[in-house]
Amino acid sequence: MEFASATRCRFVLKTSLCVLVAIVTSGQQIPEREIPPNFNKDLETAALLRPQFLKQSLAATGRYATGQRVFEGLVQQLPTQLASRFAWELRIVDDNDLNAYSSPDGTIFIEAGLANLAAQNTGLWAAILSHEVAHITRRDWAQRYLYQRSLEAHAANIALGDPGLPGASWTDSQKASQNLGLFCRQLEVEADRDGLMLMARAGYHPDFVPALHHLLHAQGPESTASLSAMHPCWEERDRELVRAYVAAGLEFEQRWHDWYASPGGNPPIVVFADSPTVRKTGAKEWEVEISMNCRNLAGAIEVVLRGGFRAGGLDSRGVQPQRPDLELRELTGCTSPRTLITFHLGQSPKRDMFGKNRADVYVLDDVGSVLARANVPKLPQ
Repeated sequence: MEFASATRCRFVLKTSLCVLVAIVTSGQQIPEREIPPNFNKDLETAALLRPQFLKQSLAATGRYATGQRVFEGLVQQLPTQLASRFAWELRIVDDNDLNAYSSPDGTIFIEAGLANLAAQNTGLWAAILSHEVAHITRRDWAQRYLYQRSLEAHAANIALGDPGLPGASWTDSQKASQNLGLFCRQLEVEADRDGLMLMARAGYHPDFVPALHHLLHAQGPESTASLSAMHPCWEERDRELVRAYVAAGLEFEQRWHDWYASPGGNPPIVVFADSPTVRKTGAKEWEVEISMNCRNLAGAIEVVLRGGFRAGGLDSRGVQPQRPDLELRELTGCTSPRTLITFHLGQSPKRDMFGKNRADVYVLDDVGSVLARANVPKLPQ
């Protein structure tokens, strides 16, 4: 699970998994993924790099003890064979990044920015850690490595082919990038599915996963979907996990009849907000409409349209402390399956240095913490 940029390449299982580019023939299909019984390169690599990563990280104690407690509970839910196969350990990397990654030997690294965001919320910790535990038990580092080797083998075959076809090189490279992206996104979604069931068995409602996704989306920059992307965007992730959310929810309810008494407590408020639509209604008037669906909401939420700057300066609660040049607010109980909120604008947000209007819709809970964010398309002139 990637919580920030996937630009750094490490030989542990970084949560974006795949950052290498390979060349493969056009039409190459993703092969069946099977790890040979005697394959140990993932564990050998982890052992080689372990001293270096231990120096760069801290034990999950003190302010991070909540994460350690959740981690131990998740590992206890694993089958004995899996639990005993790895040297499970949780480490904190002392920086401000919102990221998590894991080593094939069973060590999970949470960067301090993400650990501080989860704070004492056991459900958010479970959402983070269960995904990384799934990567380890599935041996996704090995899967990535073996798939990369298969791409390199195809690249070697192409290099020995007809040198009189220069146009094929670009096509093959483009297709390779797309195949690699698809492979990596599949690994991420599959780890999400396994992680959801693991945290449900351990007593953490699966709704903490979309709650985490939406919180991180509110914290980070706007992303653009791409066939070559190595990691699914948050919206894609939620779409892919619809059935998994339901299945994990049923598992949780069967095991934990009294939700409040579970290790994670009651599930969080989750708001699924569609992309806002913008219509021009007058010479200098616009209408912004947002469609939402809410879960686990007992009271009201506040929907805020803010313009003039992009998100990125949220505090530890996910709150935007600055004040924009345009701000409209509306309360809603979000009681229907599809709740519509409409804002009428008599002015547009100030333009940035590139001449673009900047506006976002934030959904806030009763204490002002961000539950979700949606980018408003550029307002028509």
